[in-house]
Amino acid sequence: MSPRSMPVLLVAVLAVLCTASVTAFHTPSSPSAPSIWGAKRGAASAAALTRRHQAAADGEAVENVLSPKQERRRIIQSPNFHRQGFKAESEGVESQMVSEFTSQLINEMKDSTYTFQKGDLTIKLAKSFGFCWGVERAVAMAYEARAHFPEQRIHITNEIIHNPGVNERLADMNIDFLPVDEGKKQFEHIEKDDVVILPAFGATIQEMQLLDKKGVQIVDTTCPWVAKVWTAVEKHRKLESTSVIHGKWNHEETIATASFADVYIIVKDIHEAEYVCNYIVNGGDKAEFMEKFKNAVSEGFDPDVDLEKVGLANQTTMYKRETRAIGKLFEKTMMHKYGPAEVKNHYAEFDTICDATQERQDAITDLMEEKLDFILIVGGFDSSNTAHLKEIPHMQHIPSFHIDRAERISADGSIEHREIDGSIVKTANFLPDGPLTIGVTSGASTPDAYLQEAIERLFLLRTLKGQEAPQKDTVNA
Repeated sequence: MSPRSMPVLLVAVLAVLCTASVTAFHTPSSPSAPSIWGAKRGAASAAALTRRHQAAADGEAVENVLSPKQERRRIIQSPNFHRQGFKAESEGVESQMVSEFTSQLINEMKDSTYTFQKGDLTIKLAKSFGFCWGVERAVAMAYEARAHFPEQRIHITNEIIHNPGVNERLADMNIDFLPVDEGKKQFEHIEKDDVVILPAFGATIQEMQLLDKKGVQIVDTTCPWVAKVWTAVEKHRKLESTSVIHGKWNHEETIATASFADVYIIVKDIHEAEYVCNYIVNGGDKAEFMEKFKNAVSEGFDPDVDLEKVGLANQTTMYKRETRAIGKLFEKTMMHKYGPAEVKNHYAEFDTICDATQERQDAITDLMEEKLDFILIVGGFDSSNTAHLKEIPHMQHIPSFHIDRAERISADGSIEHREIDGSIVKTANFLPDGPLTIGVTSGASTPDAYLQEAIERLFLLRTLKGQEAPQKDTVNA
């Protein structure tokens, strides 16, 4: 069986196993049976109640309180809100980014067979890799903002993207990253007429409201795919469904997405989804449930109430086949509990799969069909999409090294890299003697120039070890 077919088989197996593990299903509820949903659902949403209570305190009619999506739409209408970039600066910024982030070597490889050979080292490049459109757009808008507001203080609420080199470049341009104290961002030093950039991951609706009240210039670089997820969450809210968000509860994007939901639960993988689905059909220890998800649910969440109607959303950088498997699991769970005729009243799903993330995951799967000694993956250590690229060869027992910058490859023959569990380790003599074929790819936040630097380090290390044969450089045609 080829490596390419394995991830597909894995998802099928996961779906079967997860469905099988949801055992001892209760008899499907009768459509006419009384439900506690209507009686208790409103009380379960502390976020919605808070907005309504505040509105009542301010003497505002409850029906006039805006939903998070409507509130964002209101803020967007402000003349201080910029989400289309700055046309006058775009041409100069484009030239600057070409100079800083593109790679002649990578372009030559793309124009041929994605292969480069020098001496006894052969490099095989994945067909889809590196900067996605949303990331490139976000970085360009940050550069344009600096050019458009040359004299004003500029802040950014998070890393623009998860790439250390790019973020260091913004810092060099006097763009200030908000300080964080005990896990909380510090907005106190931001003043009226300052410029604040919202990163590609987006920002919470509460942060947008705060910045809007401060009267700052807001430059919103949020990826449109992230905003698409927010639209899905808004649809869940209108359906009075709980948003099940496939993501990491402490990731900036998921935090932003959760702020647009009234009621939500965040599951990081298929195993947590399985736990939730077992609770839906069998009940269980409520205290244990709440302890397990204490950081991953909305305030006032009640699993005995808030899991009767659910809708799926996702962090755009997650493993996409797993997102689909989680969706199938919840759909089958609701079908078992309520019957096929009622499943649409208890489960909703809208397509929020990011094409760019999927393409890079598919490309590394294709790359694994080659006969490779190992795969080098370049991208930020805190980059979720890059971490998932690492998981794919790991599942197939193919050696791989995830580095965040070329300097992790040392002249002493070692490589410092990130493991699946997030630990940073050093491996000595990772580049053995003799002919080698190495697969390379990079995360969606990694410029091509940084990938080239890593490839050059491989050849430099080979030279230092005296293993390079005196052959002509070859880009296969």
